[in-house]
Amino acid sequence: MKRGLDWRDLQYFLAVARGGSLSVAGRQLGVDHATVGRHIQSLEQAMDASLFERHLRGYAMTRQGERLLAAVEGMDKEAGRITETSEGGLSGTVRISALEGFANFFLAPRIGLLLANNPGLTVEMETIQQIVSLARRHADIAITLTPPSSNRFAGEELGEYNLFIYASPDYLVRHAPIRTREDLAEHMFAGYVDELLFTRELDYQGAMGIPARAVRIQNSSILAQMEATCSGLCLAVLPAFVAATRPHLVRILPDTMTLRRTYWLVTRADERGTRRIHHLCALLRREVEKERALFLGET
Repeated sequence: MKRGLDWRDLQYFLAVARGGSLSVAGRQLGVDHATVGRHIQSLEQAMDASLFERHLRGYAMTRQGERLLAAVEGMDKEAGRITETSEGGLSGTVRISALEGFANFFLAPRIGLLLANNPGLTVEMETIQQIVSLARRHADIAITLTPPSSNRFAGEELGEYNLFIYASPDYLVRHAPIRTREDLAEHMFAGYVDELLFTRELDYQGAMGIPARAVRIQNSSILAQMEATCSGLCLAVLPAFVAATRPHLVRILPDTMTLRRTYWLVTRADERGTRRIHHLCALLRREVEKERALFLGET
């Protein structure tokens, strides 16, 4: 180590480690990417070590970077606890990794409940959801469809949600009636691109027995699938709470063609008891329980 470390450099390092690129870190810190780059270079020179590997898609930490991250995050959390104690509210940044449907149609409208009494707190939402986000410390909380498989993580059931097949009234007027499960084979569906599924729990059509050849509109967005359905182009299997935002959609064979999935609330085990994480997890549990009927499609 050539000289003492500058805390400002460490803050920039933490932002890049969490954001994965200079531009994302710059937006978070309110500076341009060149400024971020200078601080990273300064830190690497001070430590006489390479902390990141530069790729086309962004910055990936080296082993030395990962070791430093563990130490810097500890410092950041301690600074946050001191601020919370002195100011009385939560502070710092909490990043939530969640499925698009949950993040966009449920969580986003309720974030204000947490921010209202915590002016020093920032909440980030990542909708490209993978458990690796927690493993690499890119997120603090993950909303997943499966429980954690490692004791490094703490998981609990957050709540169940039901899915149904939906169509627009216009679609039903223009196509043959759907009276039985067998009739569905003659209709076109929108669904996820199979190769992009990071969990089979998202293969809603497959779980319902809908043939793969019927899923002719494939994308990576539940919103895109719903909008294709709203346009009268096709059918789609949608979470009830998502479809509730388009009340004109009609459920197809709701008594027999239904599917239930479970959301899991996952955090890193060593951070479960921190004030910020505890507070946010409590809010999520409370809001999901309050809207249980919405998630189950009983409203």
